[in-house]
Amino acid sequence: MRNIIIIGSLLITSVLFAQEKQLTKTQKDSIESLNEVIITTDAIIGSKFKAKNKAGSTYFISPKELKTFNYDDVSRVLRTVPGINIQEEDGFGLRPNIGMRGTSPDRSGNITLMEDGVLIAPAPYAAPAAYYFPTVNRMQSFEIVKGGSQIQYGPYTTGGAINMVSTQIPNRFTARVVASIGSFNTKKTYVNLGDERENFGYVLEYNNRNSDGFKKIDNSTKNTGFQGNDYVAKFRINTDLDAKVFQSLTAKVQFSEDFANETYLGLTEDDFNNSPYRRYAGSNEDYIDTEHKQIMFTHFIQPSKNFNITTKAYKNDFARNWYKLDALKVGTTKVGINSILIDPTRYNAEYLALTGAANTADNALLVKANNRMYESKGIQSVANYNFATGTLKHDLDFGFRYHEDYEDRFQWVDGYAIQNGVMNRTSNGTPGTDANRITNAEAIAAHVLYTITYDKFTFSPGIRYENINLESINYGSNDIIRTGTNIVNANNRSDVWIPGMGILYKINEDYNVFTSVHKGFSPPGAKVGEDAENSINSELGFRFQKNAFYGELIGYYNDFSNLQGSDNMSGGGTGTGDLFNAGAAIVKGIEFLATYEILNNSEKGYKLPLSFSYTLTDTKLNSDFNSPIWGNVTRGDEIPYIAKNQFALTAAFETEKFNLAISGKYVDAFRTLAGTGTIPSQNKVNSNFIVDFSARYHLSQKVSLMSNIINLMNEKYAVSRVPAGLRPGMPFSINFGIMAQL
Repeated sequence: MRNIIIIGSLLITSVLFAQEKQLTKTQKDSIESLNEVIITTDAIIGSKFKAKNKAGSTYFISPKELKTFNYDDVSRVLRTVPGINIQEEDGFGLRPNIGMRGTSPDRSGNITLMEDGVLIAPAPYAAPAAYYFPTVNRMQSFEIVKGGSQIQYGPYTTGGAINMVSTQIPNRFTARVVASIGSFNTKKTYVNLGDERENFGYVLEYNNRNSDGFKKIDNSTKNTGFQGNDYVAKFRINTDLDAKVFQSLTAKVQFSEDFANETYLGLTEDDFNNSPYRRYAGSNEDYIDTEHKQIMFTHFIQPSKNFNITTKAYKNDFARNWYKLDALKVGTTKVGINSILIDPTRYNAEYLALTGAANTADNALLVKANNRMYESKGIQSVANYNFATGTLKHDLDFGFRYHEDYEDRFQWVDGYAIQNGVMNRTSNGTPGTDANRITNAEAIAAHVLYTITYDKFTFSPGIRYENINLESINYGSNDIIRTGTNIVNANNRSDVWIPGMGILYKINEDYNVFTSVHKGFSPPGAKVGEDAENSINSELGFRFQKNAFYGELIGYYNDFSNLQGSDNMSGGGTGTGDLFNAGAAIVKGIEFLATYEILNNSEKGYKLPLSFSYTLTDTKLNSDFNSPIWGNVTRGDEIPYIAKNQFALTAAFETEKFNLAISGKYVDAFRTLAGTGTIPSQNKVNSNFIVDFSARYHLSQKVSLMSNIINLMNEKYAVSRVPAGLRPGMPFSINFGIMAQL
């Protein structure tokens, strides 16, 4: 029966990727696949050609590349991009942890995340930890900027920025469906419908993903999977193409809801070695429930051929409750789950309780409802003017943004007992009695980027301005109706100029060199004494393209006067979210990328593209301090959770009838506490090399069968020791599907 279901799924999923010919070729608000060029107001780069000619490190992942493996996990989408550090957590990429050039990957809170050019983290200034991440398989391209290229895209300018371009309005009527089924009863359905007329266009999307998960809870029939729905609608009206002043107005509405039986509770070293996909009985009640809403209006006006203005007004609302085991109290002292798993011998009674091996008294297991609401809203406008004076070409980019966001924590703790290996609730907490505070942020940002080209030189000086006001209002656990009788206020502000400069020299059509230097910055926290992150970052790069061979080699050096850390529970901390100052630090590295098309001139239309990327990241802390998540830091220690060496290999074989692709990613061992020299086993996540495989067979130009395999060699490997204990990566899994398009 299972085989029949799998075969049947092959006959129902063939829609999305037949759009490989031409996605659109319309006016200013559209996207076209000719040379994989994005000409939409939602893109910040737009094509591989532009990425290769920037005076700074820039990468563009095209629609065609995204179709190769049909990933819905951004951790895998970004695996071939050098300079990116990814810390997996749940195996499905539901809440990715992304760092760039040595920034902490925890909850992607130290990079600028955008969707369609707009900040997309729940509260980018007040609480940037990205517990929300957009549904990956509704994205049409990914744009990654690092070094001097990111000066336009704050507030986080240390590591880099990622912009995800969502599905654009097509230039003709298009209906697409993609459906698949696979391991762990994982099912995915994607439906897309869109059209364009002379003065009107639209696209509608529905996305569903669900799975039973690959872990098993002790003494329970509950699955460890997830389910989610994502709905998007875009509508555009525009003037005639030949209007004297072309204008368009696009409205985008998005709603998503997700539910996952996910936990912060990992495994001890011994338990992981014996059974890596096990979950303790104490995690049986853990789940996260989220809801995200977005509304965005984009106005584009082109008064003249060389001058245009794009204005976006946006509002994002995000609500989530992550209900999860936080601590145990089997005696007189409460012990956090991280401490128990680090030393199960010392906390043996607590360990036996959370594993379900021993009965407990009432309220021994403390399950926290991490209930929070977020809002992010603002308006931003970018004007571009380009002109020529003699042999000089000028390009001026002016941008302004007014932004407000907040995080509202309103949490409580419920009590449970273990009886005969099963959790039973024994008390109900009162909402607001655990955390009861609001953090607000108001920010004004502006930038100017001036690009001037003379002969073989391109100069790109720029400057960014950030004015940030932060306020924390703590009502306390005794004021759950928020009368304000005993408020504790904290205020902080930052007023900073962020300059940058890039230089590109085009040796000839095949070779160019570039260098950039810019100020790295991350906003402070709301409390006085939580300083902003500051650094001076420089890079030097070389690019070459000879026939079918392309490559680039980049070296960078980030000199921190103050590195910033965050006390998040997701990073192994106490969960206050407070920032801490890590002082001086150095992060330096090498990024290499090479691609080669072996059969580029094949008369039979065969293609055999190969790619290789490598990242070296070397970190050094230059201050002594005690950290809530990095341990006792001594000058010279390495920053935790940063793998020193990473590389990725991808090979594909393409014909008119079928495509095959294989990809392997190596991640070096890394430490989980600051230190130097040999990594102690209890603070180490071992290296891994994971291979994925993809196949697609085209029944016609409009219908294709597809399959992909994650972790082809079925490696059993750990990805992290946080939030609490060792966590496994995705085991061998296979998916079959069909893609079709009208």
